[in-house]
Amino acid sequence: MPTLNYKKPKVALVHDFLTYFGGAEQVLASLHNLYPEAPIYTLLYDKNKMERYFPDAKIKTSFLNKLPKFIRKRKKYLLPLMPTAAETFDLRDFDTIISSSSSFGKGIITKPKTIHICYCHAPTRFLWDWHYNYLNENKIKGIKRILILPLLHYMRMWDKSASERVDQFVANSQNTANKIKKFYRRESVVIYPPALTGKLKVHKVKSPSSRTVRLGRKNDYFLIISRLSPYKKIDIAVETFNKLGLPLIIIGDGQDRKRLEKMAEKNIKFLGFQPEEKLSQYYQNCYAFIFPGEDDFGITPIEAMSFGKPVLAFRKGGLIETMLEGVTGEFFDNPIPEILADGIRRLKNNYNNYNPERIKQHAEKFSRKKFEENMKNVIEKLRQ
Repeated sequence: MPTLNYKKPKVALVHDFLTYFGGAEQVLASLHNLYPEAPIYTLLYDKNKMERYFPDAKIKTSFLNKLPKFIRKRKKYLLPLMPTAAETFDLRDFDTIISSSSSFGKGIITKPKTIHICYCHAPTRFLWDWHYNYLNENKIKGIKRILILPLLHYMRMWDKSASERVDQFVANSQNTANKIKKFYRRESVVIYPPALTGKLKVHKVKSPSSRTVRLGRKNDYFLIISRLSPYKKIDIAVETFNKLGLPLIIIGDGQDRKRLEKMAEKNIKFLGFQPEEKLSQYYQNCYAFIFPGEDDFGITPIEAMSFGKPVLAFRKGGLIETMLEGVTGEFFDNPIPEILADGIRRLKNNYNNYNPERIKQHAEKFSRKKFEENMKNVIEKLRQ
């Protein structure tokens, strides 16, 4: 493994896409806070959505960002070009590269003596453990399926090869570390990502629901904050709350939003993207947080916990590591409406036993400060 002894490393950051602010982008924001002078290289960049989060960053984009907007918004059609786009970044001037990646960012090409640390959110899902789900959710059938299978096979080979260019993997959970070992045959260090526990503020305000979504008093609604993509399984929650008639607020945007809105009854409200100051109000005033899908880590449940709110989550993925059953919330074991509804019943029955202060203390284990300290230790150790 290459090592360097410069007193002040020349660092560059690499991130797959800067088109939406989610958990992976929170990680990037913390890395940018550690190295504010480091430029950020990304395949696609939506300035209108993302500049507010990285106002002082030097953003370097790939040639894909020069394509017409209507093509850039349909990323799946750009898949054949993405490996090449990652490999064409000119990183010759840097001795330390930190990539934040769940797909193509780790495939950069560096000089032999350059250190490349990859903070891996997940091995490329649609190529490995989510392969068949990807085909089915995008309704790729018949001749399209026949044509795309060789492409996915090629990209899987590229992805495995790209993983060998990384000097040190850092996984966002033990769940992800296990996948890195299985698919890439690489060991990794586990550092949990930063939740916005130190940034989201408690506000002394009335329930946002009373004015914005007309759902009544404080603590009378359940909350989901998520990217609205099929794999997030928000449709399971919509079906469940349709039947129960309980109030549910869903914050976030994505390709699945229109379908979900058509499914939803009047007790379910979609608020789209919301700024951080609004998020804190919704966290603060919700009854409980719902996390219906599988995630390799899952940052939004941690944020809900930082406000002392219990979480109901699917018992799979990173949440198994970050939740304490019966203390910070409850699990449900099968992503179907009937089982989720039973989980809601159990959570309501146990509600008075949850200690908000105990839940908040647990969330502090995933602070931005701890993440940055742990990452800095890994980076400095590699450079000795």
